[in-house]
Formats: sequence, structure tokens, C-alpha cells
Amino acid sequence: MASILSYVPVINRFINSSDEFRSIDLPPVEVHNVETAPEKRPRTLKHLLRANHANHAILYNNLRFDNHIPHALSSAYLLGASDAQLHKIYEVEGESLEPWRPSPAEVTKDDWRSFLGDKLYQRAFLDFFEDSLVMRHNYDWKKVVNEYMFSGKEPLVNCLIVGHPLIHLGYAYEMDNKEIAMEALTLAATQYSFLHKYLDDPSYTKPSSFKMSNPLELLNRMAEDKRVGELFKEPVFDNFVPLFEDHEDLILEYWNAWSLDDPKKQFQESQEAAVALLVATIPPGTHSYNFFVCHLLTTSHAVRILLPVIPAKLHIPLVRQWWLLTAAVYAVFKCPKIDPDYIKPGDVAGKQWNYVEDKAINGPYATDAHFVKAARAIKEAARTWGDVHEHYLAAAVRFVDDFHGWARTYYPRLIPLTYPVLLGRPLTSSASI
Repeated sequence: MASILSYVPVINRFINSSDEFRSIDLPPVEVHNVETAPEKRPRTLKHLLRANHANHAILYNNLRFDNHIPHALSSAYLLGASDAQLHKIYEVEGESLEPWRPSPAEVTKDDWRSFLGDKLYQRAFLDFFEDSLVMRHNYDWKKVVNEYMFSGKEPLVNCLIVGHPLIHLGYAYEMDNKEIAMEALTLAATQYSFLHKYLDDPSYTKPSSFKMSNPLELLNRMAEDKRVGELFKEPVFDNFVPLFEDHEDLILEYWNAWSLDDPKKQFQESQEAAVALLVATIPPGTHSYNFFVCHLLTTSHAVRILLPVIPAKLHIPLVRQWWLLTAAVYAVFKCPKIDPDYIKPGDVAGKQWNYVEDKAINGPYATDAHFVKAARAIKEAARTWGDVHEHYLAAAVRFVDDFHGWARTYYPRLIPLTYPVLLGRPLTSSASI
């Protein structure tokens, strides 16, 4: 007799009310609180994070770009950068940043959701969250994050897909830092967009015409799907919003096709996929590393940090949120081939993680926040899952040796992520993934 499950509509089996009881059981990452450390190196990090928080807006250049100083400093610090190197990173990253500017009005407890997605209110949102930290939560930043990020009918956590808010939140927990946490909330509020509906509205989660558990296999299927290949003429990020506006059914078909019957295993495979997307899609000698694909790896690292500390009911939605971003980015860049044999563990040639660390913080790209974050994310994935066959190490060595900067052909212009037709308000800024 067939199992009763065979007669239940297949919604990848993870899409139901039981999700709140399913979790991905991972040990917490090591927390590196530098608030009271007496040594010069952690003191330097503390002072630079505070200086950035006080002096530099988190959005700049007509509100299009994100302040990466907390990511760059924290990654370099955790890879062993000296106090002098931290100062150098701060100086280089800070050259293009801008001071805070007043918002058009304040944000209050009664109307804060009315301003979601409006980047002109970045200072007002930061003040709002910091006021809550002081006056309502007795300086406990985790309580503020829990109230606004993880609680309520449509929590902010369901719109971290754009990347920077998610990465920022991961560093807040990893560094146990209230300044980074308040910035993460502000980023989540100001970069709120139509994408939240895919997690908040259960009607978007529905049966797919097929079902696969390994994300790399799903990406390979997407690469062979002529429907996906014919969506866009050029592989550029400008395709991101049109993908959802004009081809929503197709991208959601792949989103819903990922089965999480064994969530921990599937999350491990997703981290392997994130590394492969960054490194194994680059043909030898081209050095054409994709800035946006890098975000799939660094957001995956952020998810790994957050899973042990967020409510269990949010585990599956957060991982699926990452998969929605991944499937979308892969589609808009016209599905670059993922060469399964490109990363060869034998190519390590005796190099170990100290070699990767040295290249990351002492090499010519030591002040490139995304380069340093990516190198560290691969190392932390190896720490989480083990690396007996040195697959992660080989990928990291290949990346730090082959990296010559980010290819500029992928984003000739930045397309607005918060379309007026989607948010019902005048457009104020552009995307910055």
C-alpha cells in the first residue's frame, strides 16, 4: 500500500505548519567580543567600529552603496590582522564614505513600518532603534533585534535577501557588537523591498513540477533549461528586478523545487554550492570573479552564524531566502557553467590555511572587503563541516591565488530594486546588493 504521503500534494514536504518545529542543529560560532579586551588589537577594532558608526552613514553615493567597514574590519581581525592593518583598512574603506545626514522626519514606534524601504530615513531608523536600545531594552541589543527582526506578523528577517543586512547581522552576533546590530536593523529597514512577500505570504510557496535536494544539481538543471537561458541577452545584475516582474513563475518554480527533507544536510550542500559558484564558474586565466556571486557565499556564511541563535521556526525560511537569492542571481547572470573538476584538492601543493590567511590580509587585495570576507567564509565552512579531502582549502587557495579584482562587466548600471509599482511610493534610491 502506498504511503499516505504519496497522496499529499508535494510542497517539498518542508512547507507546512510543522516548519516551526524543524531546525538546523549547528553549534554556535565562536563569539569575539572586543568591548572589554585590554590588548591593543581588539581595542583598535572596538574604536574603529565606533568611529565608523559615529562618523559614516551606512548608505552613500546617492544612497546606492553600502558601508562595508564593519565587514572588512571584522573579517581581517578574525584572520589575524594587526592594529596597523586595521587602521589601513579603515582609511581605505572610509575614503569614499559620507557623513550622516538628517532624515526628513523622525521614525516612531507608531509609524516605523510606514517608512520601510525609504533610504532617506537611514538616520531616523538608526536613531529609532538606538532609542529603543536605551529606553526600552536597557542596552541589550539582542532584545531590540528580537523585537524588530524576528517578531511580529512580517518580521524584518523575511527581507534580508538583498544581502548586506544579512551579512551585517551575522557580524553583529559574531562580534557581539551593538553598533553593528543597530546598523543591521537600519539596513534591513531601509532596504526593505517587494522581496519580503515571498516569505511573508505562504501562497508563493507551492508545489513545483520537480523536486531536488542538492542545490548544485538544481543549478545544473537551471543551466540546461532553455527557458532560463533565453530570459536575458546579457549577464548583468540589471536583470534582477525584471526576473521577478516578468518571469516570476519560472524563478519560483526553481525556488520551490529545493527539497529540505534533511535540512542540515541540505544546508551543508548549500554552502558547498556557494563556494563552487564563486570559484568553479571562473574559466582558467580569466580572473573574472563576480561581485554579486560573491554575495551568495558571504550571505551563506551569515546564515551559518545566525542559525544557532535565531528562533527555530525561522531556520527553514532563512535558508530558503538564501536559495531564492541564489537562484535569482544565477538566472540573471545566464547560468555560468559550474565545472565540477575545476577545484582539485591536489592543487593545494602543501599550502595550508595560514597561506590563505596571509594572502587575505597581506596581499594586494587586503583592503578589498569582499575579497577578505570570501576567503574567510570558505575557511569557516571548512571549520563547520570538516575538510578531510581539502576541498574547501583547495577552493580558497585557488581563489586567493587567482583573484585579480572583480569583473566590471556585470553591472553597467544599478537598477532600482524598490520599484514604485511594487512598493506604492516614489522611488528614492537604487539597489546595492
